[in-house]
Amino acid sequence: MRLEENPQLPIGATSPYEVALNQLLTRVFRAFAQKANQIADGRVSAIDNALTSAPTTGQYQRGDFVRNSAPVEAGTAGSKYVVTGWICVAAGSPGTFVQHRALTGN
Repeated sequence: MRLEENPQLPIGATSPYEVALNQLLTRVFRAFAQKANQIADGRVSAIDNALTSAPTTGQYQRGDFVRNSAPVEAGTAGSKYVVTGWICVAAGSPGTFVQHRALTGN
C-alpha cells in the first residue's frame, strides 16, 4: 500500500490563515507520504540512521539497529558476506555494536 503523495485538501480557503494552513499541511503530508513510501519500498535513503560504519557518537540502547548505507561483499570464496548494519549489544554513548552480516552464498 502506498500513501498518496499529493493530498487533496479541501478547496475554498478564504482567509490568509486558511490558505497558509492549507499550504503547510500539503507540504507536511507530502513529505510524510514520500518518506513512508520510501521506507515501505526498502530504500536506504529513507532511513535517517544509515551510516557507513558503526556509530562512534550518540546515545544508543541495547537492540538499536543502524543500517549500512554502503554495503559491499566481503570474505573469502565460499563464505562471502555483506555487513547489512550494526546492532547495539550494550547500551551507552555510543554503546557497543557488532556487525550484522548476511551470507551471500558466494
